[in-house]
Amino acid sequence: MSDRQNRFEGTKDVNEAHKLDLDRLNEFLCSYLSDYRGPLVIKQFKGGQSNPTYLLKTPDKKYVLRKKPPGNLLKSAHAVDREYRVIAALNQLKFPVPKPYLYCEDDSIIGTVFYVMEFIEGRVFWDLDMPQSSHDERAAIYDDINRVVAKLHNYDYKALGLSDFGRAGNYFSRQVSRWSKQYRASEIQSIPEMDFLISWLPENIPKEESISVVHGDYRLDNLIIHPTEPKIIGVLDWELSTIGNPLGDFTYNLLAWQMPDVGIGSSGLYGRNLRELGIPDEEKYIEKYCERTGRSNGLPDREFYSAYNFFRIAAILQGIAGRVRDGTAASSEATKIVKAVEPLAKIGSSYATKVKV
Repeated sequence: MSDRQNRFEGTKDVNEAHKLDLDRLNEFLCSYLSDYRGPLVIKQFKGGQSNPTYLLKTPDKKYVLRKKPPGNLLKSAHAVDREYRVIAALNQLKFPVPKPYLYCEDDSIIGTVFYVMEFIEGRVFWDLDMPQSSHDERAAIYDDINRVVAKLHNYDYKALGLSDFGRAGNYFSRQVSRWSKQYRASEIQSIPEMDFLISWLPENIPKEESISVVHGDYRLDNLIIHPTEPKIIGVLDWELSTIGNPLGDFTYNLLAWQMPDVGIGSSGLYGRNLRELGIPDEEKYIEKYCERTGRSNGLPDREFYSAYNFFRIAAILQGIAGRVRDGTAASSEATKIVKAVEPLAKIGSSYATKVKV
């Protein structure tokens, strides 16, 4: 098992800062879940930087609870209510998401709003090169990753009842504005490349205006793979989901191929022998997605999307830096990954300077 897999896989005892009132929670679940029966044992999942996530174990069943972290939070961050809503909508179409059980907006129960969903038994791979898998299994899983995100982007968001889940149009301008503000709110040191991207990105947005549900953080370690088969049975962590441009979502997924070692700790695909691993190269992965979503013109403006996504992930990690500063970060790994903000900004800036004007 790799070091990263070992650090993030499974559960641990609940952090002191994230402990819950078990008696109050048990009483609440007894009242609102028809098949719930205590006593309740609770663990905290190791992975995740944003919303504390817990495994609830009873004598009969396992559940998962997601909540907002304690403390002062950035505006619009940690939107567990939005997570619950989109999971509920997609579950109706049998898209691979956990079954949602309840959403509680009464913060007197455990201190913040939260929701409870199905626990899906399966595998989570924390290394992009999946060292514990075979050549053929990697090929099949990466093809299913591509298939599932294309399926999501092909849904009619209005038919899902999500017309008001986000504003249609001007997606990138709104996203750049949002992440620029959140970056500034968490800024600890001056990074010239972030300043450059904050001014450059709004002036270079492509005219492409596709609209769909977007996941916002679609990557391998947010997916549950079947215990024995190479297929996705659960897509997790919908905190950043909205109505937006699917190309922003898909090209974020392409960071798996573009991300060098910047200290985040992932054993990635950049510079690896993909043919030997059984993983498609970036061009073939793009081609398959375009085929599945009917994009006959391929993926133009790729430098913009790469610049945007490196900027965006840098801003997200800067938000974690802010929570480290404020003492509300949910993961022990948070203090390590914030060091990646500056190198990520430099990579994003390098893509921006490749754009022909």
